Amino acid sequence: MTERMLQFVRLDQQTPEKRVSLERRADFGEIYQEFKPQAAAAQASRCSQCGVPFCQVHCPLANNIPDWLKLTAEGRLEEAYEVAAATNNFPEICGRICPQDRLCEGNCVIEKGFESVTIGAVERYITDTAFEMGWVKPIKPVRERAQTVGIIGAGPGGLAAAEELRRRGYQVVVYDRHDRVGGLLIYGIPNFKLDKAIVQRRHRLMEESGIVFRLNTEIGRDMSFADVRARHDAVLVATGVYKPREIGGPGVGLNGIVPALDFLTAANRVGLGDAVPAFESGALDARGKHVVVIGGGDTAMDCVRTAVRQGAASVKCLYRRDKANMPGSMREVGNAEEEGVEFVWLSAPEAFIGAAGPDGVDRVAAVRAVRMHLGLPDASGRQSVEPIEDGHFNVAADLVIKALGFDPEDIPAHFATHDLDVSRWGTVKIGSATFMTSLKGIFAAGDIVRGASLVVWAIRDGRDAAQQIHGYLQQITATAVAAE
Repeated sequence: MTERMLQFVRLDQQTPEKRVSLERRADFGEIYQEFKPQAAAAQASRCSQCGVPFCQVHCPLANNIPDWLKLTAEGRLEEAYEVAAATNNFPEICGRICPQDRLCEGNCVIEKGFESVTIGAVERYITDTAFEMGWVKPIKPVRERAQTVGIIGAGPGGLAAAEELRRRGYQVVVYDRHDRVGGLLIYGIPNFKLDKAIVQRRHRLMEESGIVFRLNTEIGRDMSFADVRARHDAVLVATGVYKPREIGGPGVGLNGIVPALDFLTAANRVGLGDAVPAFESGALDARGKHVVVIGGGDTAMDCVRTAVRQGAASVKCLYRRDKANMPGSMREVGNAEEEGVEFVWLSAPEAFIGAAGPDGVDRVAAVRAVRMHLGLPDASGRQSVEPIEDGHFNVAADLVIKALGFDPEDIPAHFATHDLDVSRWGTVKIGSATFMTSLKGIFAAGDIVRGASLVVWAIRDGRDAAQQIHGYLQQITATAVAAE
């Protein structure tokens, strides 16, 4: 007989077994073991089935979390997957990389003494089981439509929109400048958080659904934006944001100071079996080096944990605020600490000190930093940071990785479309409800609109944009019929 819910009063919170830090430091495998069926059902049964599920309220996709937890507790996994997939195109990905401690789990109504339901681990278990059992099928539209939609960008936002539009029967073509589908999912997020086979499996499924991918095709270089517009009845711009934010100070141009995405992309390409000259030369390889990562977000955590696995001599993370004000996931910070990363809190870089290498070229040898203290809240509500007088110190560094966030490229210039309106931050402007840009029939979604954000928000935006594109194309069809 199925146990009733509300088992949090007698069952403790439990995640799938985590590999010990010494073991996981040695490879790029995912750090969590598979959830055992009995354990997953038990954890799902801890859900209180509350009247106002704040987990769902604080999920960008408004996932029906209590419903699929109850179905999992009852052993009805195929139904649980159907409920999860109804609101989320990629639950197998979100279950792995979403910062649940800041979203659904962080807002669980179960009191802190009992700890929240392990929502992310159960979501991963449901979808992994669904793939293993063959429950996940290619999309088969009820009817095919002649209208086509071009999507620029094969990241999570573009892929979510592609699935939703294909489900409605549209002919969908996705363009991407990279040689693989996934965007940051494939080249930005390390394997220990998201195994690349998971992304590639979804790519194959989308191709089997009839979605066409044009890879190694950069719009504005290999193909003009005007050509894309001419080929399709509607276009979605979902390019994401990749331009690294820079840091100032003397010595910033020294060799050995690299952007985070360059470092992560090289590591992921090596893991995928690609030849990466910058890695082979040592420029983007942390092995044997004293590594300093500057930043406090999830990208910084990806960098420090990648450097550990590459065999760095030491790994330090400099962040200008304290641990409580870290913008990244506390779960990721904890994992990094377990793996040997040293956090230097309340520290900001001011300059970079160079020294001549064996080849006579000046390379970074240390980061000159200053101690900070937290002051009064600023206009955003966050405490301001101010330098401490005479608080300077040096941190030895052979490799400095800048993980300060990302900004959009100049899309109008890159696309040679200067009538495409952008904000003062360079993001593409859209109608708040329509997702349409200043150009008729051209829509935009994801980070290129909202700025660098979470994968789950990109999926949400892609789904919403697809709905608006569908409405726009339906209106065109209705107008054409009425004119006949």
